[in-house]
Amino acid sequence: MGISIVPSPLPAGTYFFSGSDAVAEGAIAAGCRYYGGYPITPSSEIMERIARRFDDVGGVFMQMEDELASICSVIGASWAGAKAMTATAGPGLSLMMEGIGYAAFTEAPIVVVDIQRAGPCTGQATHVGSGDIMQVKWGSHGDYQVIAYSPWSVQEMYDLTIKAFNMAERYRVPVFLMGSEAMAHLREQVVISGKVEVFHREKKPGAPPFDTGEPDGVPPMPAFGEGENLLVTGSTHDGYGFRKSDDPGVHERLVSRLHRKIMDHRREIQEVEMFHCDEDNLDGAVVGYGFTARSALFAVNHLRAEGKRVGMVRLKTLWPFPDDVIHEISERAGWLFVPEMNRGQVVHQVREYAACEVFSLNQTDGRTIHPGIIEENMRRLS
Repeated sequence: MGISIVPSPLPAGTYFFSGSDAVAEGAIAAGCRYYGGYPITPSSEIMERIARRFDDVGGVFMQMEDELASICSVIGASWAGAKAMTATAGPGLSLMMEGIGYAAFTEAPIVVVDIQRAGPCTGQATHVGSGDIMQVKWGSHGDYQVIAYSPWSVQEMYDLTIKAFNMAERYRVPVFLMGSEAMAHLREQVVISGKVEVFHREKKPGAPPFDTGEPDGVPPMPAFGEGENLLVTGSTHDGYGFRKSDDPGVHERLVSRLHRKIMDHRREIQEVEMFHCDEDNLDGAVVGYGFTARSALFAVNHLRAEGKRVGMVRLKTLWPFPDDVIHEISERAGWLFVPEMNRGQVVHQVREYAACEVFSLNQTDGRTIHPGIIEENMRRLS
């Protein structure tokens, strides 16, 4: 069916939402009608709002006994034909990892909202962090690709939640919204239009649900109860779901397609935002993402007012990583600077693709990075 424009469940207007409210409303606008989850700080407000709002739109809300059951119920709901999601935080995300790998291998479109907090382990449940960037990409075993978005405003918590559902359905893949404690509890204005662009799952009766000759590598996905003979297994399977766990050719074809269906379209998926990067030569540029990018832009604007030729690249998409953008800006900048609320995760990706020196700032005290700290470090580099 592809993309269509549907009326927004909320009347057009300006709302004053928290980031958690915006995620819940974005999910409902995208057509999410199943939520399975387990309360965990600082993501629980998403669950609470969805539990209330699903009464208005006919959704099904399930508080499961733990995170393992939550992610498995979301996968089951997806195969039953529903747009489905869960929300969690660090320790819950760790528990969901086996299920996320199962969703990737069975090509179940699901959305996982990760409200990051200071870790590892139980860490500081009520404080902020960005330590889950690598986990969402590499947390489960084997070779597969995911999509991950990093919002920096409450507006984007709404907009990117809708996009996460559309991308999950378009590519039949787990999609992450990488929020943080600071984003979830921040309150800002959110503008909601009267229309929402949504992607409806492609269906083709009789077609294999796990293989395709189409160039996009994304097979149509039937649901249980629609008359198809469906087999869904986490073991290696052929196009119709039959187990082929001893067949090297089937395994190679399946794993390669799971990789290609994302990486062949990474330029369409990747989104970045550039600030003050039009000049042919820059003294340097910040690579920012998530809540930290807000502090970084404040620092960049302050230095620009002093005549410094500095810019900023904001990564809206973390996975697949925007390698070409990093390489391009690094050829025009004297240095790149990557501030992160972790011990250095995205900076390693930046160094892999950069043609200039790359510096990092790592803060893991459970607090957001103040613009003055970023400005002070950039001033030393300029």
